[in-house]
Amino acid sequence: MEQIPSPVADFLSIQGFVIVSSIDKNGFPHISCKDMVKIDASGEVYLIDVHQGLTVENIRRNPQVSISAVDEPKFMGYCLKGRAVVIPEHKINQEFIKAWEDNITSRLSKRLLYNLSQDKPRGHHPEAKLPRPKHLIIITVEEIVDLTPGYLRKD
Repeated sequence: MEQIPSPVADFLSIQGFVIVSSIDKNGFPHISCKDMVKIDASGEVYLIDVHQGLTVENIRRNPQVSISAVDEPKFMGYCLKGRAVVIPEHKINQEFIKAWEDNITSRLSKRLLYNLSQDKPRGHHPEAKLPRPKHLIIITVEEIVDLTPGYLRKD
């Protein structure tokens, strides 16, 4: 397990969601978006899955995954590689459900305020229609890849 440095954890925390890459039954990459609810500096990342789709099926067959997030305006990002386990809905600790609900409320509020500031109120709020979490995905990080081009890194 690789520890997650504070700058990486801070970056991921403000992204809202991550792209999860798993391997499908034919050996091809499969990607999906998942909400992040916790980052443990010791090397674990906790994601909420609201669907019963291919990602969970893929992880059960092959636990190797990666998660990625980028900030396009800053031209930076990270990819965390590791192994995942899937926790079913009835075993998800309520702290993770509460964190997910808080994230959704925050995103709804930001979308509403943005729409109002643009003087274009819209009734489209996809977060409000998300189903309840179906799974918690816990990723044990084994490698962190800095996606920022070398000439832009501050190390």
